[in-house]
Amino acid sequence: MEEPYIRAIEAAYAAAPDPSLWQQALQAIADVFGDVGAVLLWYRDDGSIGTIASAGLAAAQKEYQEEGWNRRDIRSIRGVERAIWLQRESVTERHFMTPAELDTEPFYTDFLARHGLRYCLAVGISPDPHVAAAVSVQRATGRAPYSDTELETMTRLGRHVENALRLSIRLLDAELANVGLGEALARIGIGVFALDSLKRIVFTNPAARHLLGDGLAVVNNRLLGTAAPEAAALDAAVERMIHGVADDPAIEAKPILIRRRNAERALVVYVLPVTAASAPTHFLTHTRAIVLVIDPGSGGPADPSVVRDVLGVTLGEARVAALIGAGLPPREAAQKLRITEETARTALKRVFSKVGVSRQSELAVLLTKLVFRHLSH
Repeated sequence: MEEPYIRAIEAAYAAAPDPSLWQQALQAIADVFGDVGAVLLWYRDDGSIGTIASAGLAAAQKEYQEEGWNRRDIRSIRGVERAIWLQRESVTERHFMTPAELDTEPFYTDFLARHGLRYCLAVGISPDPHVAAAVSVQRATGRAPYSDTELETMTRLGRHVENALRLSIRLLDAELANVGLGEALARIGIGVFALDSLKRIVFTNPAARHLLGDGLAVVNNRLLGTAAPEAAALDAAVERMIHGVADDPAIEAKPILIRRRNAERALVVYVLPVTAASAPTHFLTHTRAIVLVIDPGSGGPADPSVVRDVLGVTLGEARVAALIGAGLPPREAAQKLRITEETARTALKRVFSKVGVSRQSELAVLLTKLVFRHLSH
């Protein structure tokens, strides 16, 4: 599985600056599992919804939307009813369907059967605080259900897709998809450092230069953290991405929090791999890793993906924790997430259990220490 896995990662990052490549990237993700195809689904907090399907699922996805199967999708309905996404990162049929139901529910016996499809594997991701998304792969009839190992692989892939989408969304929202990549990265409001195989900086955009001086610095043309623990974490992440991705499919793209003396919230740093197969032309020719630096600002809840990775909770639990940790009562948090108050409270109890607190005020303090405020020096 290692070669298809690496190809899928490369394809996802190649699609970041060129959204037209997402269809190919989704097929590469499906190929990791030997499956028919994959679909990317996203929801914005303004209520808009969108999908991209790989070529292998284009016909099925068209019928799914146009013939009303999206309203009869028992998998989706069950997932919402039982709040599966609050409990797990990756899900498949056994988490919300019985074997007997797979042989009786029309969605399986009619729609999926006519397209030669059976099992589905999906992972939830959070590329932006205002966007919820999921990637799903679809398995052909006759093949075995998804294994626990495959669920773990999908969770790891989801992190890379999340980071690639993070950049892709910024480019799309800024309507920069049709300009040169160098110009686009120079204009978006996210810090970008491109590093070569020796960790030297070969490109920075204005946003990146603006973020230097408090938590990050450039010394001898290399990007460094100014505090020892974060400096070591950043250097190790760059080393892994430059030299380790092709050899270790288990590497996950998780954020590094860079604490600052003069700002309330830590910088959020993602280190992304770039290989010869996926590197764009022009200024990225020598680039082997890209460091994205995001300044969360001082207002609003924390980014759910950061809360997930810092606290070790699921993405669904992180969405609840971020809102409640920012001061919203469970009822308002539930309304924002379009879940029941009971579901929100259940998720909150699981978060309490996982992180060792017992009150909403304690959770707010914990998030403040870990995500919002700088460390004492």
